[in-house]
Formats: sequence, structure tokens, C-alpha cells
Amino acid sequence: MSKKFLLPKKISNSQLLNFYKKDKFKIFLNNGKAKDLGVNDMKVKSPYKPQLKDLYSLYQLVFFNKRTTILEFGSGWSTLLFSIAMSDLKDKYFHQVKKLRRNNPFEIFSLENEKKFLNISKKRINKYFGNKRRININLKFTNVSMTMYNGCITTEYDKLPFCNPDFIYVDGPGQFNVKKPIYGLTTGHKDLVPLSCDILKIEFFLLPGTIIVVDGRGAEAQFLKNNLKRKWIYKKLNFYDQHLFYLNEPSIGKHNKLQKKFYSGNI
Repeated sequence: MSKKFLLPKKISNSQLLNFYKKDKFKIFLNNGKAKDLGVNDMKVKSPYKPQLKDLYSLYQLVFFNKRTTILEFGSGWSTLLFSIAMSDLKDKYFHQVKKLRRNNPFEIFSLENEKKFLNISKKRINKYFGNKRRININLKFTNVSMTMYNGCITTEYDKLPFCNPDFIYVDGPGQFNVKKPIYGLTTGHKDLVPLSCDILKIEFFLLPGTIIVVDGRGAEAQFLKNNLKRKWIYKKLNFYDQHLFYLNEPSIGKHNKLQKKFYSGNI
């Protein structure tokens, strides 16, 4: 555990099962029998099954670090999980967050480059919440193209959402639906890896205290480590196969200072 942010602890299978037995999480447990993606599968024909351990970690990171605005690269079960976490945060901290300069409080922005899976995510959220949804969830389709960044061949989303998140989750894009080859190369080969530069392009907009989580994607995490220019703390959460980055810089003004006090429980 860091004094600046809270990390999820290791959890036993029985503890994990008890977590998902709560009414609001049962949907993940009831959908946990789908087939996993094979190592050589090029295209995903149906949604992944929920990865219960990974999703548990994400809930802990968002809820206990009191995040206010989420940017998600790739949609899926994580989008629903974030929606539940944000609803819980709004119930608990609505009046405190009103004191902050956060213009997208308790809001999620999710980018997806596969229309099929975007629609699945929308339907899943609508079915779960019905007319009782109390937070804004913005699911947006945008293509992903090959590009050059700092002399490296990489990918980028064609459009980014108009927000400044304090939590960024990277589990997309899928590497096999990328447009505009560079030198004849795309990431659409089984032996290549997903590699995107979107966070690098917005790094200097991000406020101190921002958290980035990369799910798996070791090459992408390494690419970020090598190219991020500000003062980030990096931790590999081996138990959850997640990479975490924390923007460890002094507050840039009174509004950011108050926001960081909120994270630490001092307002």
C-alpha cells in the first residue's frame, strides 16, 4: 500500500466468491461460464467472459481511491463494473465532490472500435440499470488507425472524449481491427502486440493524482514507461496481472490541491 493511493490486496477464491455473491455483483458470477479466448484466436466472435479477479481489483482501485471521472479504452464487463463503482461513489460522496472543480463528476467515457461489442456493452448496462441509472455513461465508437509516435509505429483512436479523467483504464483497442497501415504494417498479426499512444498525447493535460491501469498488455505498459515524461509511480500488480501508474507530482493549484485532499479523506 502507498500513502498516496490504495492497492487491492490479494484475495482467496472463497473471498472472491463472497464478493460476487452480493446482489449488485451477481450478474458477473452468473455470466462466468463463457469460453475463454484461445491463444491463436484472431477475431472474437462473442464477448469475453468476465474475469472476476481483474474486475474485483478494478472496483477496489476506483472505489477506495475515490475516483470521479473514468476514461476507458475498450468496453466490456469492465464498463458495467465501473458503472456500479461510480454509482456507489456517488451515493457516498456526492456532496463532497460538489465542492471540487470536476465538471464530469461520476461520469464514464468508454471508447470502442468494434460496433458489435459497443452495442453489447450498451445493452448490458441498460438491462442492469433500467431506468434507475444515476450516472452518465458515454459509450462512443471510433476507429483506430496506425500512426507514428516519437519514431515508433503505434496505434491511436481517431477521436478522444472531451474530458479530463482521474482514472484511465487500458484494455483496448483490439489489435485486429486497426486501419491505415504504416509501411504496410498493422498490429493485426498474431505475433504482434497492441501498442497505443493515446495517453502519451494527453499526458500534460492530466492532473496530479491521476491513476492509469493497463490490463495485461505488458508491451504497452513498457511503451508507456519509456515514453511518459512526467513523474509517475509505477507498480506491477502481479496477482492481478495489471500495471498501475500514479501521477506523483505536487498540486498545480488550489482546485487540484482540494481534489487530492478529497482522495485522501481530508475534506
